[in-house]
Amino acid sequence: MAEPYTRETAGYWRSQGVLLFVLPMPLLWVVISSIASGNTDRLITAVTALALVWLGAILNRSGLQAEVEFRRRKIATAPATPRKTLGALLVAAGTFLATAFLVGHGFTVGAITGMLAGIGSLMHYGADPRGDKGVASASHGYTTEEIVEALSGAQDKIDAIELASRRIPNSELGQRLHRITDKAREIISVIEEDPGDLRRARKFLNVYLDGAVRVTEGYARSHANDSDGLLETNFRNVLDTIENTFSEQKEKLLQDDVFDLDVQIEVLQMQLKKEGVS
Repeated sequence: MAEPYTRETAGYWRSQGVLLFVLPMPLLWVVISSIASGNTDRLITAVTALALVWLGAILNRSGLQAEVEFRRRKIATAPATPRKTLGALLVAAGTFLATAFLVGHGFTVGAITGMLAGIGSLMHYGADPRGDKGVASASHGYTTEEIVEALSGAQDKIDAIELASRRIPNSELGQRLHRITDKAREIISVIEEDPGDLRRARKFLNVYLDGAVRVTEGYARSHANDSDGLLETNFRNVLDTIENTFSEQKEKLLQDDVFDLDVQIEVLQMQLKKEGVS
């Protein structure tokens, strides 16, 4: 029995699931030969079988990606759509058509072969994750869905910062933005360890990450027109505030220092208005 798919045993999802694209390649020859011979019925059957298997392969790869993300997070909800399972069903259907009507083994053998193909896909790649992964809501007042929504929103903002930073040619500024996103991920990790911190961290994540996204995207759009260097100076000043505060935020979450955190947030809000970077 093949070992079920995991990130550790099968590698990153982008390199997986390729086999399901390769195995039905002989059907391409059937398609070409059917076109050459003018056999319309055989052509339709071959194209349908090939499309079913390849669509199943696409769903399987998407399911592998979703599983990697689910396993990576400490708190997560299972993917709503069982893509690997649906992919296996499509592979089974395509295999049935090819075996029963193209190879000519008949309905029974085709059904058995298709069923084995679907089972084989599930055995090799594993089933889709099920259920939630996290802690009981009673211990901190939040459901798993609420925590995942908040952390996913924060991660989206981190991704937006990284995307905008790629349009900034200054390597030193790029490195500073990289440090900021790394520290933001560390804060997310703290929240995953103790979801009770979400109450105190939510305002921080919203204000600081929103501010970081706005100033980074604003500078990425406008830096080419910064002839006097004033925009870069303002951008550096804001990054100083954000980077320094991110460095302190983890400890403040651990120390329950809500008052000091709120003061720092107000400082950033005033500075964003003053610098006019965004």
